[in-house]
Amino acid sequence: MYRTVLKSFIDFFVSFMIIIIAFPILIIVTFLLFISNQGKPFFFQLRPGKNEQLFKIIKFKTMNDKKDSDGNLLPDSERLTKIGNFVRKTSIDELPQLINVLKGEMSLIGPRPLLPEYLPLYNETQKNRHQVKPGITGWAQVNGRNAIRWKQKFEYDVWYVENVSFLLDCKIISLTIKKVFKREGITSENSVSAEAFKGNN
Repeated sequence: MYRTVLKSFIDFFVSFMIIIIAFPILIIVTFLLFISNQGKPFFFQLRPGKNEQLFKIIKFKTMNDKKDSDGNLLPDSERLTKIGNFVRKTSIDELPQLINVLKGEMSLIGPRPLLPEYLPLYNETQKNRHQVKPGITGWAQVNGRNAIRWKQKFEYDVWYVENVSFLLDCKIISLTIKKVFKREGITSENSVSAEAFKGNN
């Protein structure tokens, strides 16, 4: 009952309320990022959702598009703007995904939506992470986020899919709020962004 009906209803209601409450913050951040990113405050990218169906995720754009003399994008650490760094550390960059939740493409809680090019690299067990809608936060995020290895992330994701419940989601929300305030696990050990997944071999 919760997994098939109530979860989607709660997702919609809570997302709608958060957008209303956080609207002033969203407007201010959008304006600041519009200035720092040459008129591009948002980041759009295709991601696989439930049953591997592709959708366009929405996030605040925390890095600019500066390139080197050869036309290649500079490293992430050099493109991360000051306002972008603040937005990322406070997890405000995730808030636009509430629109994805309202559209039914995402859930508040579930495995994080990753890149489409990772789909062929999953083993049969890891593919099970796509049996539910992807989430803004999830079991892997409250257990390390970008600071843990891919294998461990996928184990957490699959465990969540097999154990979805209202109490578990409440626990994840509580732990997420705690981690946001502590700013834990936002980046991997050696990079501004998480290391790319290269398969299980």
